[in-house]
Amino acid sequence: MEPILEDIPVKNYHKVVKVTEPKSGLVGIIAIHSMQLGPGVGGIRFRDYESFDEALTDVLRLSEGMTYKFSVLPCSYGGAKSVIIGDSKKDKSPELLRAFGAAIEKLGGSYIGAEDSGISEDDLDIINETTSHLIGLNHGAGNPAPFTAWGAFRGIEAALYKKFGSASLENKVVAIQGVGAVGEALASHLFWRGAKLIISDVNEEALNRVSKKYGATICPPEQISSVECDVFAPCAFGGGLNPISIPKLKCQIVAGAANNQLLDSADADLLRKRDILYAPDFVINGGGALNCVAELDTDGYKPLHVRKYVDQIFNQLLKIFNLAEEEFCSTHTAALAIAKERLQKEAAYLG
Repeated sequence: MEPILEDIPVKNYHKVVKVTEPKSGLVGIIAIHSMQLGPGVGGIRFRDYESFDEALTDVLRLSEGMTYKFSVLPCSYGGAKSVIIGDSKKDKSPELLRAFGAAIEKLGGSYIGAEDSGISEDDLDIINETTSHLIGLNHGAGNPAPFTAWGAFRGIEAALYKKFGSASLENKVVAIQGVGAVGEALASHLFWRGAKLIISDVNEEALNRVSKKYGATICPPEQISSVECDVFAPCAFGGGLNPISIPKLKCQIVAGAANNQLLDSADADLLRKRDILYAPDFVINGGGALNCVAELDTDGYKPLHVRKYVDQIFNQLLKIFNLAEEEFCSTHTAALAIAKERLQKEAAYLG
């Protein structure tokens, strides 16, 4: 089992490689966007893309988002991501996962993988057989979803505080798009703080379970972004905020855990023009990343420390909201400015 790594030249990216291993059927991509703050860290996503180009676009966007995520969070790592192309329910095999682990190992620690869509903690254990460059394992920090959900919850509170002068969720209507591991955990936090929930998902079993547990109203997936609510929380795949969907929004806040919620950065200006407060995705969903990289701390993984770091998402978002207001720009632009300022300072420091 010897995976083949082929360089894909991409401007402004540290390293992008196509990964193949014919015997197992492995086809994947590892994208390291930046190593200015440290080794590239990011999840391994197993997804059935329509084409290789679609997968490449996704992994490039995701890895760049990880760079900015780590730049605005209290940690020092670079941005990276990887994808395995295929149906995770049909194409996944131990041989394929081991082959991908061997590919990660070939990069010599410049990329550190973690759990993502289509990859479980048990899958990571198999990948771990051929590489030591993983975090979020069963014997480590484990599933990052609870920390991602808590960070998203604190982010929603920050947005409410900015918009209404109070972080209270009592009787606030929150529409959650996607009730997977993160969305369901977020629903729990919101329920216990008094929110009224509207939920959607393509998984009917998950929908019915969450609806029964938290008295949530079920909404068809194609209608969830246009229901009347106080907060729209995207917690599924990205690209849902675009010139077609944004005019249909009937909310005052967009704050959720999905990656790459904006189809294009310019779409943040459409939200601003509609006076919809947007919590930049790479900030509000950083809790899971903070939990995973805590495994790399020299003094060992300490969940109480992670909780303290994740709670800082509240104040970081308030800083971003206030900067956007002062500079008359979108919150996305303000968040990027803070991230890039840190990267520039690090570049100047390194000479």
